[in-house]
Amino acid sequence: MISDLAYLFYPIYCAACNGPLYKNERMLCTSCRHKLPLGNFHKVNAKKIEKVFYGRSKIQNATSLFVFEKEGLVQNLIHNLKYRGQQEIGKELGIWLGEELTQSIEYKGIDAVIPVPLHPRRLRERGFNQVEKFGQEIAKKLDAEYIDIVLKKNSYNKKQSKNRGFTRWINTSETFGSQNESLLENKHILIVDDIITTGATLEACINTLKSIQGIKISIATMAITA
Repeated sequence: MISDLAYLFYPIYCAACNGPLYKNERMLCTSCRHKLPLGNFHKVNAKKIEKVFYGRSKIQNATSLFVFEKEGLVQNLIHNLKYRGQQEIGKELGIWLGEELTQSIEYKGIDAVIPVPLHPRRLRERGFNQVEKFGQEIAKKLDAEYIDIVLKKNSYNKKQSKNRGFTRWINTSETFGSQNESLLENKHILIVDDIITTGATLEACINTLKSIQGIKISIATMAITA
């Protein structure tokens, strides 16, 4: 009864539509769970993402949980994650995609999950890496290591979004570096990020790591632009 009263006066809101959640709902209301535009790229549409990197970077597999549409539910989710500190969103999306990937033979051989890193200054400003929990949960589902001490970001760029407008600009001068490379030798790694737009950020990460001995690289993100 106490929990019922707490829910009545302090309702929890859907991370996508901001409507109140019922007691049996978690993070997302049932309506939004059915409305979210699933990509299913690891099932039938993998070529759509692979084409983004064709002729630029060699990858084994690529997938995104959602299709990103401006002013849509996915934009609300990622905005609430990145700019309102709702880190549980990353965790829930990682569980969701991780469970999906356990059903795909292409991802059963993943040895390590690697997050796209933030520059140390950006990490201090935000207080967390928005893909950390996402990647950790995927790693758990795939029985893989979560390794965030190899890939590092060297360049500090201006924020790529402002409030809810989410108008992005891509700085192609993004630079990454690596350390502790022996941790990834002869491993199939999965690089995780929030959104694929032009693919420039992930391409820079791939090119930084591709010379590591015996490495194979796949990609998984929360969303890809339509």
